[in-house]
Parts: sequence; C-alpha cells; structure tokens
Amino acid sequence: MAIFMLSASTLNTNLQWDRPSLFVVCLPAVGRLCPRVFGRLKPADRPRKTMVCPTVAAALVLFAGIAHAQLPDGPGKAETEKICSQCHELERSISLHQDRDAWQATMNKMVGLGAKGTEKEFQAVVDYLAKNYAGEEIAKIDVNSAEAIEFESGLTLKRSQAAAIVQYRAKNGSFKSIEDLKKVPGIDAAKIDAKKDRLVFK
Repeated sequence: MAIFMLSASTLNTNLQWDRPSLFVVCLPAVGRLCPRVFGRLKPADRPRKTMVCPTVAAALVLFAGIAHAQLPDGPGKAETEKICSQCHELERSISLHQDRDAWQATMNKMVGLGAKGTEKEFQAVVDYLAKNYAGEEIAKIDVNSAEAIEFESGLTLKRSQAAAIVQYRAKNGSFKSIEDLKKVPGIDAAKIDAKKDRLVFK
C-alpha cells in the first residue's frame, strides 16, 4: 500500500488545523477520498509540517487495530477469529488476560448474547484463550510473614480479623496449616477456605 505525506501548502486548503501532525493519503483510495489533493501532488513536494486527513487517518487507525490483533498460531485460532469477531472487534476480545474459569464465564456470556458456533468450537476458543491470554498468577500469601494488610486485601477479611492473625502469630508462633489458622479467635473460616489456594506456610 503506497502512502504519501503531504504538507499543508501542497493541500492548498482553507481548513484550519489546531496543530501540526500527520497527513496521510492511501494511494488506492485517493481518487475517491482526496481527488483535489492527488491532482495537486508534485514529486518535488517535501513536507515540513504535516497534517492529518481525518477520513484517511481514521481508516488507518482501524487498519492498525486489525493488524495489531493478529493471533498466535495454534489450535483454536481459527475458531477464535470466527466467533470472537461476530459482534465486536477481535482486538477487544484479546485485550483481557484471564484464567480458564474467567474465559469460560466470558464465553458463556457471549453465547447467551447470541454468539453462533458449535459446542466444540466454543470449547476450542476457551482452550486457545486460556493458553495464549492467561491472567497473571495471583501472588501467594505467606501466612507466617504476611502483614495485616495482606490478609485483609488478599483474603477479603475485616481489618480486625487480619490484625488478630498477626497478633495470634506473634503470641503463639508460626502457623503450620489451614486448621491452625482457623484457630484465630473471630476469624471467618469460610473466607479462609475460599482462598486457601493462595496460602503458603513457610
């Protein structure tokens, strides 16, 4: 695709521009989009300050988005391109990084909204996204060295409960297991169980 960069003087236009930036003309479409400009183009023209042609710039932004959304090769790529571009830009689909459960929930939502495909295709998409666009691993909480704020935010405990863990640890020594942790007076055992995969005892 040929691209020309033209100066404001070359355009010879009455448009007022707020600031210098890029004016781009795509050769295959120039006859339709900017016929007057193309007719005035001379080889000797060299831009100093350049401007944006809004119509063409918008098209190039869209093109850049599509180019940026190139997916890694692998099983499920074709199904992902097919299904995830049915109702919005493919780039939006892959802007997230989630674990498998979250991708499955997203797919269920899309199916509920009318995404078309087979169960096999939907599963291929989930597998592909979970592998290539996985979420960052959630940091573990070392029960025997963590501060109260880490228990509060990481386990969604009340501030008083998080402080109680630290106080209990200081008084009774290191925790050995989940069951030890549940011995802390006033602790919400259900929240401990819900987040137990995040806990380590060093």
